Amino acid sequence: MPARHEEIADELRRAIDREEYTVGSLLPAETDLAAQYGVARGTVRQAVAALTAEGLIGSRQGARRVVLASRRSQSFAELRSFAQWARAMGREATGHVVEQEHRPATAEDAVRLQLPEKTPVLHVLRVRGLDGEPVLLERTVYADWISPAVEAIEPDCPSVTQRLYEDTGLVFAYGEHVIDAVAAGAQDADLLGVRRTSPLLRVRRVTTTREGRPVEWSDDRYRSDAVSFSVHNSIGNNALARKTAE
Repeated sequence: MPARHEEIADELRRAIDREEYTVGSLLPAETDLAAQYGVARGTVRQAVAALTAEGLIGSRQGARRVVLASRRSQSFAELRSFAQWARAMGREATGHVVEQEHRPATAEDAVRLQLPEKTPVLHVLRVRGLDGEPVLLERTVYADWISPAVEAIEPDCPSVTQRLYEDTGLVFAYGEHVIDAVAAGAQDADLLGVRRTSPLLRVRRVTTTREGRPVEWSDDRYRSDAVSFSVHNSIGNNALARKTAE
C-alpha cells in the first residue's frame, strides 16, 4: 500500500491533469491542503516535494507553489510503461500482439542486448492503443533470458511491463531513448490506420535492470496526430516528456 504522501501526490497530479490547477496557477497553501486531506503539514510537504522534483510545480510564492506543467507530459525518466502513462491520464491502454517469433540475434541485437550473435531472441510486434484507437507500434526484441516469461503473457495484455514485474519481479530500471521521425511503410500504415508515408514519431530504446543487464530493445512508432513529445526544462529537471497531441 502506498504511503499517504504518495497518495496525496497522485491526487494532486490527477487534479493538475484535469486542469483543476492550470499551468501558471497556484496550488493551495500547505495548511489548506493539510486540512483538505486530513494530514499533517509534513505529509503535504512530502507530496509537494515529489511534484517539484518531477517539474510539475515550481518555487514558492509565500506558502504556495506555481503549476509549471500538466501531467499529460510523462517524463521518460520515470520509466513508466505505456499502460501506466495512459492510466495516469484517465485513458484505457490496449495492446495486441501481431507477430511473435524467435530469431537468431543479428549484429545489432547482439550489441544492444549484450549477447553473442546468433543467440535466439524473441521478436514481438505489438499494436498499442488509447481507448481502443491504435496509436503506437512496438517492435521489441527481448533477451533470451526473459523471453520465456514474455511468451507466457496473453497477446492482449495491456501492460507487459507490469506483468513481468508480477510474474518475475523484473524491474525496468534504466532506459536510453533516441527519437527521430520516419515515414510510415505499408505495414505501419495498415496497422495504425494512416496513409502510407505519413510521418511517425520513432523512439528507439534500450531498457535494462538495476544491474545494467539489457532486457529489451525496441523500435516504437507513434502516430504523430495522437502523441507528441515535449521537453520541459528547469534547473532541477530537464526530462524529455511524452504527451498526447493537442
